[in-house]
Amino acid sequence: MPWIKMISYDDSEGELREQFEPLQYEPGKIAHILQIHSLIPSTISSHREFYNDIMFKRSDLSRKERELIATVVSIHNECHY
Repeated sequence: MPWIKMISYDDSEGELREQFEPLQYEPGKIAHILQIHSLIPSTISSHREFYNDIMFKRSDLSRKERELIATVVSIHNECHY
């Protein structure tokens, strides 16, 4: 699995801390898929917008089908999500 440098919530400050604040799933814990954006904080909102578009906007695929595709891709990529 590739290694990507990430800044943790505890080490974050400024714009990154502002981006991280609402994303905590536990105090001080940020999902790795969002934390990989920590070196360029402005990409966090772009990632979330993209995710919301592909998972929640109107589509010929149902929400369940989209989740299934995401799960299969994660398994193929050996991603623990």
